[in-house]
Amino acid sequence: MSAIATSDDKVEQRSLLEAAVITIGHSLTHWYPATFYLILPMIGRELGLSYQEIGAILTFQYVAGALSNIPGGLIVDSIGRKGMLMALSLFWIGFPYLLMGYANAFWMMAICTTLIGIGNNIWHPTAIPLLARRFPDRKGFVVALHGMGGNVGDAVAPLVVGALLTMFTWREVMLMNVVPGIFMSAMILLYLGRLNIDSSTNRGKSVSESLKATLIGFAKLMKNKTLLLLSVSSSFRSMTQGSLLAFLPIYLGNQMGYSAQWVGACMFGLQAAGFIASPIAGNLSDRMGRRSIMMSTMMMSAVVLLFMGFAGQSMAFVFFIAALGFFLFAIRAVLQAWVLDAAPKSMGGTAIGFLFATQAIGGAIGPLISGWLADNYGLFTVFYFLAFTIVVANMFIFFTPSDEEMKRQAAAS
Repeated sequence: MSAIATSDDKVEQRSLLEAAVITIGHSLTHWYPATFYLILPMIGRELGLSYQEIGAILTFQYVAGALSNIPGGLIVDSIGRKGMLMALSLFWIGFPYLLMGYANAFWMMAICTTLIGIGNNIWHPTAIPLLARRFPDRKGFVVALHGMGGNVGDAVAPLVVGALLTMFTWREVMLMNVVPGIFMSAMILLYLGRLNIDSSTNRGKSVSESLKATLIGFAKLMKNKTLLLLSVSSSFRSMTQGSLLAFLPIYLGNQMGYSAQWVGACMFGLQAAGFIASPIAGNLSDRMGRRSIMMSTMMMSAVVLLFMGFAGQSMAFVFFIAALGFFLFAIRAVLQAWVLDAAPKSMGGTAIGFLFATQAIGGAIGPLISGWLADNYGLFTVFYFLAFTIVVANMFIFFTPSDEEMKRQAAAS
């Protein structure tokens, strides 16, 4: 009996170590975009870009993600080498940012962000279902921990990069920034490179046979009402988040006159609040249900965005940034856990890939619309638009099936 208990303890410890490595890797996948959002206003000024062109650079990234996320999820569910896939994804995300350090034209920036959009689709369909399978009874909480890694990357990067920009040019910072990603990619490959997890339906099959079975499962997954409604809701939420991260630093720098270091501090506040909120929301969703947590936090996000509109260029605006981060980023892990609840275990990667594909569509549209609004009606109108998009996202949550109906859908998929 004690031998069995000891074996179980070793498995649990191994899983916790894997979760830690995966979470740190996730922080790097967010470190690079957070760096880019802070540097983007400088790129815009140096290259003479309009607000709409700045938004278009991000649109290329999200369009690439929308087109490649579903194929990426299908591949992830068909290949057992999860550690190798995560290492490849992290390298693929970081390397284009190195190329940006040498870019001197709009089209070069667009190509680099397109490559990032393709590489990023491998990480989440691999890491999130893997963690959920390791901790099935605490799915919301462990996915939230993974999300906290992203929040750490999002929060710390603006502080570090904001300080570096006082000493170096943005191009030099881009070149230096690739080092941690290469190091972490090697660590993941060494620690998790042999990790081989196949779904029960694909075990013992060749890659082509596994892919065929996954495609059949995907056809059934597209009839899952819960998944479809959550994905559309997430698309509008991504429209909110992507536009906010793109244009908030521009507003703080251009309209409020903040230095790069102070803009970085404000972005840190936004993400640090999300870091605090994510495990709280994930744990509560495991106990109280995903729907109630999602609806309440989305509604509060809309309220805070409206308050930001009323605050204008006062110091209250900065306070509301942190409040917005608390509510807006709290629901990210809850949404992902809910999608995994609704999907069969063997299709977790594909379900997450579909979720991120629809998110990428919203992320592609949001910066373009926000850039057009800023060019034609002023930068501040963007915040009213974002309040509208988060309200629309909440409406789709309202129409999701009940827990009992969702379980029947997952069983039938």
